[in-house]
Amino acid sequence: MSAVFFLRRPSGNTIESFLDAKRGQEFSYPRVGATRTGPPPGYNVDHNQVQLGSGSETLAAAADALRRWRMFDIGWLRLFPPTASIEPGVTVAVLARTFGLWSLHACRIVYVLDEAAPVRRCGFAYGTLREHAEEGEERFSVEWRQDDSVWYDILAFSRPRHWLARAGYPLSRRLQRRFVRDSMAAMVAAVRKPGRAAP
Repeated sequence: MSAVFFLRRPSGNTIESFLDAKRGQEFSYPRVGATRTGPPPGYNVDHNQVQLGSGSETLAAAADALRRWRMFDIGWLRLFPPTASIEPGVTVAVLARTFGLWSLHACRIVYVLDEAAPVRRCGFAYGTLREHAEEGEERFSVEWRQDDSVWYDILAFSRPRHWLARAGYPLSRRLQRRFVRDSMAAMVAAVRKPGRAAP
């Protein structure tokens, strides 16, 4: 099976039932964890980053925003449950509204990052389950670099899985770029203090 599509926004009960059915599902791609070592061949690879500011306070705010899934506060896309723990094995549903349709996609957290060297970095990666229009993995992280700058970093490898995603490949890639742009803007907004200029 692939992504589940709806003409109307699905209810909370529908989303919870969707999640319940997916928690025992396997990943939809073979190289689970490859965002840690290097994306495999045969996939689109996207690596994007934006500077959030500098210093330990910015790092703390960015790490908190990541734990709260603030990078998904982008209007046309939501994550369920919104308070999901960032732990390996946790399954989440991504609800998107595109081209007049609502769709649900299942992902599971693969690993969590908490590194002190060579840069201070925290974050996690999740991978697609069989109920997803794409197959692949995406890593979300924040980094405090040696020059004191703090960055939000997204690394993903993916390819279409659902026939609609394959048929609409250019639109699918456009949506991926839109997500990256909006996710970076959401993280910038999440860490910005009142009265503080954007980096």
